[in-house]
Amino acid sequence: MRRTADAHAEQPPVPPYGQASGSASLARRQAVGRAARRLGVTCVTLLLVGALGFGLLMLATPSADNAKDLARTFDQAHGASYPGVAVPFRFATALEATEDHRFDSEPGFDPLAAMRVMYGAVTRRGDQGGATLYQQLAKMLYTPGRSSLRAEAEQLALGVKLKYTYSRPEILRLYADVAYFGHGFYGLAEASCGYYGVPPGRMSWPQAALLAGLVQGPSADDPIVYPLAARAREEHVLGRLVAVGAISQRSAARYLQVPVAALVAHAGGCRG
Repeated sequence: MRRTADAHAEQPPVPPYGQASGSASLARRQAVGRAARRLGVTCVTLLLVGALGFGLLMLATPSADNAKDLARTFDQAHGASYPGVAVPFRFATALEATEDHRFDSEPGFDPLAAMRVMYGAVTRRGDQGGATLYQQLAKMLYTPGRSSLRAEAEQLALGVKLKYTYSRPEILRLYADVAYFGHGFYGLAEASCGYYGVPPGRMSWPQAALLAGLVQGPSADDPIVYPLAARAREEHVLGRLVAVGAISQRSAARYLQVPVAALVAHAGGCRG
């Protein structure tokens, strides 16, 4: 009996009901608070480092004041006329819908896409983001043929400079002047006349959608050589036009009833 009593005497006192669970809850809250503070410090540090790096990048990249001169030189080298025609509504809408639907509101780059690119670089998973029209234009004018992380950083900074140097119509016109649309066609006017036999202002919605879809794969999606691939791109762009509310789903379905062969039936250049 004495051994049993001694054993009971050695047991630690049992805390009052609820005290143990309250201590555990307090410990969890303290751990969460510490983790939140560490996360906050990390985020602030990354923002400061990013802001400093972006400032240095802006200082290290050239001005965008010469974009029109570069576009003229580019077109002369490829036998295209400069300046080209003003970009018509249908093509501009199709291009923005599929390539950069925040074109009007972004600061020359998409912050979320830029973070995805940085994440892809850190994790070595490749490019996880998309370049804005400003960045694409910067690539065509300032870093052609380069695909390194440094080139992408330059394109980001130059995209910002292009945004605040030129108006929206000027950016679209510069882009349309130097874009390659496949089949040897540089510039919007050459492509519209070459593929459809009509000037850009007379393109139908399906023609404008098909042409806007070519900028990502101009040779692979050439509607004359690869009509099935071109149809897939046209369908994608029409879907984006529906998504942004530019056309209705019924209209998109009607446009897709027109064969690619009919769209390019008058290929060969504008007449008259």
